Amino acid sequence: MFGIGMPELVVILVIIMIIFGVGKLPEIGSGIGKGIRNFKEATKEEQQKLEKEKGAGDIEKTEKED
Repeated sequence: MFGIGMPELVVILVIIMIIFGVGKLPEIGSGIGKGIRNFKEATKEEQQKLEKEKGAGDIEKTEKED
């Protein structure tokens, strides 16, 4: 996982706890989760748009050939 071992992850977690405090960690986790969810939804919507456009382009090509 990116060359990060368990000791490095523990150090990073301790630094985050010192900076933000233990009480803020659930809020930070929730915010990150919502951001990832929104990103996935946006990329999924864009992928669907591209597939629709590609499908429409294929239909237009077959109509022009006829």
